[in-house]
Amino acid sequence: MRYRLTFMLGAAVGYVLGARAGRDRYEQLRKGARQIAQNPAVRNTVESAAQNGRALASRAVAKASDRMPESVADRVRSLRERGRDAEDDWGTSNT
Repeated sequence: MRYRLTFMLGAAVGYVLGARAGRDRYEQLRKGARQIAQNPAVRNTVESAAQNGRALASRAVAKASDRMPESVADRVRSLRERGRDAEDDWGTSNT
């Protein structure tokens, strides 16, 4: 899935940079992307996915830390706590 998204992003960037329509087409694409990003259904889906991802990551860390040496587990725990209140680049909350 990661590679598919990377490919789609690359294709979109290539289209924008290579489009002969120029700035007008770029502005049209940007406006469409902004409308999609501001759609409440999309925002709710992104927020839900972020929360589910955090929950799954917490479970994975808990399982993995049982098998790690104590010094590594302590370091991972301290790094997780340090970034807990930081906001991510996607505009989702850490709730």
